[in-house]
Amino acid sequence: MDVVIASSSIDGGIGCWDLQTGAEQLRYKTCASPPHGLVSVGRRFLASSQLRDPSATSGHVLYWSWSKPQAEVKSFPAEPIKPLAADSEGSYIVGGGSSGDIYLWEVATGRLLKKWHAHYRAVTCLVFSEDNSLVISGSDDGCVRVWIFDDVRRQQASHLYEYSFTEHTLCVTDIIMGYGGGSAIIVSASEDRTCKVWSLSRGRLLRNIVFPSIIDAIALDPGEHVFYAGSRDGKIYIAALNAESSPSNSYGLHIIGSLSDHSKAVTCLAYSTERNLLLSGSEDGMVRVWDVKTQNIIRMFRHAKGPVNNILIVSRPLSLGRAESNAQGFSRRHGSSLPPPLEKYANSTDEDMDNKAIINLPATSNLPTDASYLSSQLINDHIKELQQQGSSAAVE
Repeated sequence: MDVVIASSSIDGGIGCWDLQTGAEQLRYKTCASPPHGLVSVGRRFLASSQLRDPSATSGHVLYWSWSKPQAEVKSFPAEPIKPLAADSEGSYIVGGGSSGDIYLWEVATGRLLKKWHAHYRAVTCLVFSEDNSLVISGSDDGCVRVWIFDDVRRQQASHLYEYSFTEHTLCVTDIIMGYGGGSAIIVSASEDRTCKVWSLSRGRLLRNIVFPSIIDAIALDPGEHVFYAGSRDGKIYIAALNAESSPSNSYGLHIIGSLSDHSKAVTCLAYSTERNLLLSGSEDGMVRVWDVKTQNIIRMFRHAKGPVNNILIVSRPLSLGRAESNAQGFSRRHGSSLPPPLEKYANSTDEDMDNKAIINLPATSNLPTDASYLSSQLINDHIKELQQQGSSAAVE
C-alpha cells in the first residue's frame, strides 16, 4: 500500500493517508520536524528529527513503528539535528547538525560510526545516491558537497568529498539526485532564487535557472525531462532539463509552465513514479495530489495543525517479515520492535579510526544485525557484545 506521510514544524503529529483511496490511516503523535527532517527507514519505521525552537542548543530524534501512534524510541544526539536521510536498505542514518557536522549511525545498533565537519554553517539537506555509495549535502553556507562512501573511490580521492559546488550565493534549500549512479545529475535549490543542475560524472555545472521567487522544494520527473520547483509565491514551476525555452517566455529561460493552487508558499514536493503523481505540501496546511499529465488536482489532504513542511510517499509493507524477526532480540529485552536509540558520541576506538577507514554501504549483508563493518576493531567489539549475551550468533 502506498501511503502519503506529512509532518509540520508545529507539533501537529504526522498525517498518514492511503494514496489510492484517500482514506486517513493512523495519525502519529508528537512531532515537530524541521524541513527534510522526516524519513522512512527501510520502510520499517518512521524517524524524525525534532527542533521545536530554531535557536535551541539541543534536539532529539524520534522513531515510530507503523502500528503505534506514540513515538517509541527517543535519541539525544550531541547537537540539534536538522535533515535526516537513510540508505535504501535502512541500515544507516545520516543526520546534519547545526554546527555543519554530519553524523553517520548504524541503525541496528544505534552506534555512531562516524562524524565529520562537512560545512561552515548548518547542514540543511541530505540525500543518498541511488546505489548508496554517495551522500549529497547542502548547507546554510550555500555549498553543495558530494561525499564518498565507496571504499575504492575514497582511497583514490584526496578528500572525503568528491565534489564541492560553491556557486550558490545563499542557503541551499533542497537537493535531488537523478538515476544512473556516477552518471547521474544533481539539482540543487537555493534562497538565491536559482536551481542549478550539476553533472556528477563531470563535476561541473550544466544549467543555471533563475526563478521569479525563492524555491524551497524540488522533485524530478522520472524521465528526467523536467523538474518541479515549489516556490514561496505558492506556485510550482516546471523547468526543462534539456529542451530550450523561448527567451520571451513569461517566466524566464528554461521555465516552461507552472501549477498553481496553494494560497501560501510551497514547502515540500514528492513524486510517485508508479502512479505518475506529484504531491505538494504548503504553509497553507494542505497536501495536494496532482496528475502531471492533465495538471489537475485529483486529491487533497489537510494536515491536522500548522504548515506542512515534509512529504514522503512510502510503500508501507503489509508485514514487516525479516525486518521484524531481526529486531525480535532487542524487542524481547526492551519491549519494542524498533532498534535502540542513536548514540550521542562515538567510542574512543571509533574516533581513532575515523581518519583511517571509510564505511562501505553494501546493498545486502549477511551479518546478523544487517550491518557491515570495514574495521576489525568494530567487528571485535560486536563479537564481545554477542558473547556477553550468550547468543548462538556468538558461536558463529
